[in-house]
Amino acid sequence: MRASNHGFPLFSVLLLSTLLALQAVNGALINNFYRKSCPQAERIIKDVTFRLVRSNPGLGAQLLRVQFHDCFVRGCDASILLDTVGTNQSEKEARPNQSLLGFDAIDQIKSEVEKVCSGIVSCADILALAARDAVSFPFKNRPLWPVLTGRRDGTVSRSSEVTGNIPSPFSDFATLKQIFEKKGLTVSDLVILSGGHTIGVAHCGTFSRRLYNFTGKGDADPSLDPKYADFLRTKCPNPADSSITVEMDPRSSRSFDSNYFKILTQKKGLFQSDAALLTDVSSSRIVRQLQNPRAFSLNFANSMLKMAAIEVLTGTNNGEIRKRCRFVN
Repeated sequence: MRASNHGFPLFSVLLLSTLLALQAVNGALINNFYRKSCPQAERIIKDVTFRLVRSNPGLGAQLLRVQFHDCFVRGCDASILLDTVGTNQSEKEARPNQSLLGFDAIDQIKSEVEKVCSGIVSCADILALAARDAVSFPFKNRPLWPVLTGRRDGTVSRSSEVTGNIPSPFSDFATLKQIFEKKGLTVSDLVILSGGHTIGVAHCGTFSRRLYNFTGKGDADPSLDPKYADFLRTKCPNPADSSITVEMDPRSSRSFDSNYFKILTQKKGLFQSDAALLTDVSSSRIVRQLQNPRAFSLNFANSMLKMAAIEVLTGTNNGEIRKRCRFVN
């Protein structure tokens, strides 16, 4: 697959350069950061994550979403995991984060790691590793993307900082592009990372307007396949019931694959933000390229490396290693 003029990466070259670049920034993130300080860490995280996924097959989608929401606010510092204390509302309280799940799983993983290596492994690294391992579970011993480690945990979490930083399911292409560019991510990264929607479910309220009142006149979104819209209306009544969910990738929501990009071209993307990827010439071209399974899996790994390095805290003077992921030390 050739690299295009629109920044679609040739994976074998770009992944290596990304790894080298990330490891060169003040020794920031490296492979197997805990090799000497806690050599069992990554094995413990994987084993506990796999155990939890066996009883909760949706955990991969849940943790992947938590990681996305964490990295887009204050960088990948586990600030999303902090609970509200006193009058300061944490990021969890912001509306886009109120439906996030998987926090209990991170607590369990952290507890097991602390038993072996107290005060050494950050919650930010645990989140990054657990999200990868949970999504990779069906592939057994083949991790779907590399995870560099060495992050430290942030000590600040404010709900007021979430709006405008988290990509919304209602966003148009210009808004999505702007949010990603602010984090140093490209249009290619935007499209590639949207492929995370190939797993998991969504609440009816996140797309109900597309079915019943798109322009305020009781109409449906014309960019949504009419038959698919009819099907969604059988699942989601009007007004939306917040307890009802549907698959984000029809009939493929538990399989981490390139099917998401196929349904986009069939006008079956669930969110406005999904449909928006077809409104730009360069992004729609990338959507078509990513229908190739190998192209998707390789490029998703590269973009995850980039996203997981957003504004990380490293060294000894930034952040801390939390003893409990929900509270600062």
